Amino acid sequence: MFNFGLKPYGLVIGNRSVHYAWVIVGVATVMWMTSSSMRFAVAILVPEFEELFGWSIGFITLGFTIQWMMSAALSPVCGWLSDRYGVRRIMWGGGFLFMGGMVMTGIMTELWEYYLYFGLVLAAGMASFQVTLVSGVTLWFRKNLGLAMGILQALQGLGTGLAILMVYLLFERYGLQVTFWIPGIAGGIILLALTRWFYNEPADRGITQWGAPKDEPVRRLQNNSLAKVRTNAFLKQAQRTSAFWNLVGIHFWGCAGHNIILILLVAIAIDSGISSGMAAMIYLTLTVVSTATRFATPVLADRVGSKAVMAVCFTLQVFPILILLVAGGSVPLYFLFAVLFGIGMGGEMTAFPIINRQYYGDAPTGTTYGWQMMGAGIGMALGPVAAGFLRDFTGGYTWSLWLSFVLSLVGVLCIFVLPTTRQHQLPDWEEALPPEARRGATPAPATAPVTGPAASGDGD
Repeated sequence: MFNFGLKPYGLVIGNRSVHYAWVIVGVATVMWMTSSSMRFAVAILVPEFEELFGWSIGFITLGFTIQWMMSAALSPVCGWLSDRYGVRRIMWGGGFLFMGGMVMTGIMTELWEYYLYFGLVLAAGMASFQVTLVSGVTLWFRKNLGLAMGILQALQGLGTGLAILMVYLLFERYGLQVTFWIPGIAGGIILLALTRWFYNEPADRGITQWGAPKDEPVRRLQNNSLAKVRTNAFLKQAQRTSAFWNLVGIHFWGCAGHNIILILLVAIAIDSGISSGMAAMIYLTLTVVSTATRFATPVLADRVGSKAVMAVCFTLQVFPILILLVAGGSVPLYFLFAVLFGIGMGGEMTAFPIINRQYYGDAPTGTTYGWQMMGAGIGMALGPVAAGFLRDFTGGYTWSLWLSFVLSLVGVLCIFVLPTTRQHQLPDWEEALPPEARRGATPAPATAPVTGPAASGDGD
């Protein structure tokens, strides 16, 4: 008889066992698709908000700015909390905030309501998953982290594409309220239901990381006093390296540049004389194309080094913008831009967890990634609002596009001064720890060890 089921050590399919790390990847993928896709899908409604409420493009983009600033402020906090107390507690609160923010945005009528519900409440819910999911997945893998991140990032991009199509169809047929209520209520239920399957770390299941040596003892890395000591000691040392701050800056420049395009592309296309339906398809094409590089970039970065891969992707985020400056109302040129820019944009965001591993090894990098996401959040916030008010002041989008070009170009230049990824930046950081907090120390009793075909981290 065919055997299928979830065991403490992982998933059983027939005679094969799958390490629970891959279950975590599946759960995290669905949760990230659910929590983050609406942030980008709502961008196709920017022209509709202008027509429906009479708000200017600048004030509409300010709502996205508030949302990203809120996410940026909460990113280090969520990373800090997840390193110390685990991710599941944060996710519970995030699920309710996501649901509440979506429902209230669906009934907004005033600009201040848009800023409060969409900009603050929904942002807080999204931030609860933005850092915790990525940093949480990294704790489960000693090898094949690039593949795990590729799956997570690629399917998140696919989820955004589906959300764009869903938002377009729901708004066209049912209006604003249903557009936010259906994905908001359904998404909130999904997030809350899946939280119970997302464990903070392998020790919660009584197993070791995927790829860990078979004789390595089960060791709890989170939610104890030693985890706090390790996190504090590592962060202090990491912040003394130039790579730490440069990565925060690179994420800022890249996200500031590409979010101008993500938020305003539909509005730019419509302003050029392209229909709203075709403009949505152009945006959808960009998102779908980015899915391929979201998968490929972490895999390549894991194998050949993150620095070179990031440089190529950032470059492809810069120069295709020149196409839009001469495209006029040409639909083929817009689709050409969507393909080229989608390749670059998809790869720009997805190498950061890999470069953290290459620079810092198995150190607790949740807080480090949170700082990088703070840089990304500030960039995502400031880019669109600056471009939106430039459009209000100039009456067109030319200067907005040049702003995107320059911001992303600065990110390319910053990548070239990163140190090589062939060497760890802090190979001896644990020497600052007391002996009992070091990785090689005898582990304190946690959960009882689990026996099974995947318990050692070598399942299929």
